[in-house]
Amino acid sequence: MRKLPFKLPEGLKKKAKEFWYGKPDGERRLGELYEDKTGLYKHREWRGFADTNYAFWVWLRAVGVAGKLAASGPLPVARALMRYRWMSTYLTGIAWIDRGNEGLRGEALRASMEHFYAMFYDSVRQLITQFQADSHLRFGVRNRAWYKTLDHDETIPGHLFYGFPEMKDDILAQLTTCFLNPHVCRPTITHYIDAVESIGLPADPCPLCASEAGLCVLDDYPDFSPVFLTTNQACDGSVGTSIIQDMYWNKPLYAMPQPMRFDDPDVQKFCIDEIKGAWKFIEDETGMKFDLETFKKKMAGYNQLTRFEREKWDVAANTPYNPVSGTAQALYRIFYSEVGERKIWHRTDAKVKKLMDRCIEKQIRPFPMTRHRALVWSCAPLYYSYFPTWLYNCWGIQVVMNMDSLMSDRVVRLDNEDDMMDDLAHLFEWGPMRRMAVGGQQHIFEIWENYEKFHCDLVIMFDQVACKGMDGIHGVFEDEFRRRNIPAIWVPHELMDHRTVERAEMRRAVNDYMTTVMQEEPIDPSLVEFDDSMGW
Repeated sequence: MRKLPFKLPEGLKKKAKEFWYGKPDGERRLGELYEDKTGLYKHREWRGFADTNYAFWVWLRAVGVAGKLAASGPLPVARALMRYRWMSTYLTGIAWIDRGNEGLRGEALRASMEHFYAMFYDSVRQLITQFQADSHLRFGVRNRAWYKTLDHDETIPGHLFYGFPEMKDDILAQLTTCFLNPHVCRPTITHYIDAVESIGLPADPCPLCASEAGLCVLDDYPDFSPVFLTTNQACDGSVGTSIIQDMYWNKPLYAMPQPMRFDDPDVQKFCIDEIKGAWKFIEDETGMKFDLETFKKKMAGYNQLTRFEREKWDVAANTPYNPVSGTAQALYRIFYSEVGERKIWHRTDAKVKKLMDRCIEKQIRPFPMTRHRALVWSCAPLYYSYFPTWLYNCWGIQVVMNMDSLMSDRVVRLDNEDDMMDDLAHLFEWGPMRRMAVGGQQHIFEIWENYEKFHCDLVIMFDQVACKGMDGIHGVFEDEFRRRNIPAIWVPHELMDHRTVERAEMRRAVNDYMTTVMQEEPIDPSLVEFDDSMGW
């Protein structure tokens, strides 16, 4: 063990080491931190002197960013808190950061918390942009920012709109109002699901599409743009949402349907025409002009993000030295890839690269309790975004890669326009939940090559009970797992609606498999069974 920087009587050494370094691996009882029913902390986790201070420093930075939101326009922000039910989500944002990084130490703590901080930082940026242009918060008045801000579906990536230098900003309509809500505060989105079901929608469609439509039913979207762009990604449920959004907004709308079977070369021209059509639509409706050089410059920056993401994948696949947790990796990847080029991502990647290089150079294993390397496949539960963190702390299951992280990894060629548009079309087509989940059997079965590529010995198979596409191929997966002798844990959930499958039921599926099939004992027994049924 490491030596303390000072001498103590023998009887106090263990307690002093626990104060200075935190409890050793395998001796933590994180479940004892929780208040019964809520799962909230009785007190902050003590990680040792240096790590606790680092976690608190990130916490303070996040509080400062939240203060930036309040200072951006106290009156509009106050009105937003009263006007939009989903705004209550962000009152629990700091707790989300804590829970997403529970139990982590050293380089793993630093790299993962920096990813969380970046997502929190950019979420606040998006809220500020929306509120500064939102006519709902200005008694129907449309200011200059309203005319220079672009509103589009969360599954239309921001990098498609780099080429408009006059544009103040582009915002993913559902990211801060819907998609992030169950991640951060589990109960806040169910209100919208109930709202759309109250007007006749059956209770069994995808709850993501249902909640997006529910915001329309309750008039809870900010109005910050003269236009709206929508798409059929990720599935046909999104088409239904687009119809409701079109009626709700009653403003110029451009639909960008993308082919599900995108391998056919004949569909590429269609996709390229849709992208160019969107650019022309923006020009015609807003008066802002597209500039190719501006687009290329920002796209070059986005390519840097993609290249570093691939570098992280390579380290994760071939070494035990990747310092990014499965939770942070999955959330950050889908977040930045949809939001697009922003300075915060480059600053974060630079910090993470230093930590990753240090781990490689000094052969530091950031996740020393790892017993199993797991590949996570299918759509993940939004109301339990820190589930991979629990897997590691309780059972030593390290999530090495997540299915949706592997989408949209095309580096866009910028030397000529034809190649650029072809790559841009592929980047759009390979979106979240599209490339593997609905992109054809050959893509959903990329699981096998990735299982080998990332040197995994276990699959966590998310069973999204309201996803008709994934339900239809459940039996085929079962047959293949048996044929290939791959251990796989089926974990049920319902994406946004925790009432159908609670988090405790998800944990129970893992607990039962690990004790009966794998015949293993938990690393932290206090995390096997606990009640967080009333928790965030």
